[in-house]
Amino acid sequence: MAYATRCPTVAPRALLPQLFLLAALQLACGSPYPPPPETAREAVVDTLHGVVFTDPYRWLEEQDSPETRAWIAGQNAYAEQVVGESELRAGLEARLRELMDVPGVVYPQRHGDYEYFAYRKPGREVGAIYRRPAPDEPDDVPLDVTADYEVVVDPLDLRADGTTSVGIQDFSLDGRLMLYSIRDGGPDEIEVRVRDLEAGEDLPDRLPTALYGSVAFTSDGAGFYYTHRSRQTGPRVRRHVLGTDMSEDVELFGAGIGPTAFVNASEVDEGRYLIYTVQHGWARTDVYLHDLSSGADPMPLVVGAPARFRARWVDGEIYLLTNLDAPLNRVVAVRPDARDPSQWREVIPEAEHLLTGYQWFDGDFVADYLHNVSSRIVRYARDGTVKDEIPIPEHHVASFRGHGAGRALLSLTSLLTPQTVLQLDLETMETEEWRPSTVPFDGSAYEMKQVWYTSADGTEAPMYVAHRRGLELDGSIPTLLYGYGGFNVNLLPRFDARAAVWLEHGGVYAIATLRGGGEFGEEWHRGGMLENKPNVFADFIAAAEWLVDNGYTNPDRLAIRGASNGGLLVGSALTKRPDLFRAVFAGLPELDLVRFYQFTETNNMPALLEYGNGAVREEFEVLHTFSPYQNVRDGVDYPAVMLTQGDLDTRVPPLQARKMAARLQAATGSGLPVILDYDERTGHAGGRTFSRNVRNAAMELAFLLQQLGAG
Repeated sequence: MAYATRCPTVAPRALLPQLFLLAALQLACGSPYPPPPETAREAVVDTLHGVVFTDPYRWLEEQDSPETRAWIAGQNAYAEQVVGESELRAGLEARLRELMDVPGVVYPQRHGDYEYFAYRKPGREVGAIYRRPAPDEPDDVPLDVTADYEVVVDPLDLRADGTTSVGIQDFSLDGRLMLYSIRDGGPDEIEVRVRDLEAGEDLPDRLPTALYGSVAFTSDGAGFYYTHRSRQTGPRVRRHVLGTDMSEDVELFGAGIGPTAFVNASEVDEGRYLIYTVQHGWARTDVYLHDLSSGADPMPLVVGAPARFRARWVDGEIYLLTNLDAPLNRVVAVRPDARDPSQWREVIPEAEHLLTGYQWFDGDFVADYLHNVSSRIVRYARDGTVKDEIPIPEHHVASFRGHGAGRALLSLTSLLTPQTVLQLDLETMETEEWRPSTVPFDGSAYEMKQVWYTSADGTEAPMYVAHRRGLELDGSIPTLLYGYGGFNVNLLPRFDARAAVWLEHGGVYAIATLRGGGEFGEEWHRGGMLENKPNVFADFIAAAEWLVDNGYTNPDRLAIRGASNGGLLVGSALTKRPDLFRAVFAGLPELDLVRFYQFTETNNMPALLEYGNGAVREEFEVLHTFSPYQNVRDGVDYPAVMLTQGDLDTRVPPLQARKMAARLQAATGSGLPVILDYDERTGHAGGRTFSRNVRNAAMELAFLLQQLGAG
């Protein structure tokens, strides 16, 4: 890349910005962009496992200090100055609003005499909980999401600015009570309340704002179970009896389990048992069975096996979806008294494709598979023999839902197809439109294909690539590459408004499948976690190089984007190969993996089991090779970078984005802007109104298009 040279400036923390002088220096160095606000440097030196690190921006970890708040305000003003108000940005915002302010697909839940559903009605800033009288025949009446249904809980009554959200947790079996959550802004923590649906009022019983796992009523409706997650001591399962003080709640399970685990509880067999699942990171699960009728302690069902398990109760047995002895997953049935795997009964055997889930319908199993990152759905008889396969278009994501005897609803989406619901006749396999998409996007003008690239170690991986039909590949097309690569997450080619707008602006949009995800089973996942995490970044870089080598684009017209763990992905990629990209978007990013174990305010200590723990020498030796913050070097020609973060993110500490923005602004020699767009109400879990979501997407795309010269 041929970049202008930037003359960096360094100022003591106490000095006020001398913007006129900085602007003159910037122009003298040939950059067309205004200089960023000055950021003070106060070096803190750390030595970890004999390696010395200098951190000049440790003071920005003090989130509530006046200096940090002033710095954030300056960064927000600078970000707006760089992106600017323009016809491009206004047009993007208008188009995104058209694509996003449409009714989604909503499936009501029937409880008592009503059907309940939570969704955002078009035109509203935030979703609410609604209900309608239940129809005589369930599922026969599609939900008219534009209708004025009865409001059960409206978060605008709690906070008028739309940054508080609500969600349904559970209903009592008689349909009289509802457990629902309230999230104030963007943290993971929620408050849980109990609503008397007949009276339209909340009961005095409530869970105070904290981290919770499963929350569900007891079968008799006299109370509820919940998992409380403590940052210090870990998760604990408790039972609350309605009408009693929370201090009287009984702890049922969790003693000795630390904060790097998740625990969930589900009541089965009409209240006789509780099934506890203990998730240790994203690669191992323990399962316990608690016979509440016996008074005995919980019984370990599967403990210590190097595999994942998802449990459900079916006809007196525990069905486990597991990768134990089956990297692509299988389903086994376990009797409550049979803990030895030799006594397990195989229900759905491992197949040649990844089994992601299953359900009962009409006496059959309906199993969901991934084949090369797109959906397959297969019906099995009770004896495990294949009955038939549901026809799914190539390169689509599909979901199956029963819709009466012999009928089903088939939801379909792809990168070029907004979500559409078809009614499927299971005898003839013929379909008819049941809920057409109302998204104003015509995918027929574009084409999408799956290509395969080769990573540095010879591993082959797929990538979806979409663009206008008949596009001439001249090596100069503005291209946006997206990835994630972690936590066993399957990154699928679903419709996305950002991607649609990028395509409408003549660009190429690509989704890279990376190790660390779950798209090809547990071996694929483990190939990108802990000591193998560097494979993820090598895969992503190889995908980018494939786009260049095959004539789609060149480094001056290539942008990358990722969020959360994907923010780590693009952060590491830009520090490893700054010459390969012209622009980078990193949303809510993980960026300081060396010190992550020291961030005591995060709720995400289980992530140490995926990334590695800097306190452990062997894991540190891998972490410090890719942790973006520690790998920024002074004077390097870095791409243009846009970081976003919210003040109330309790999963990914926002201090990381603040420090990375300051570090890159001081270090880069390219003259290209590094900006931070920072919001005080949002976080990982929410806090964004509909208008804020539209604004954020428009600003992101405006920045990337401007940097690639496509605006």
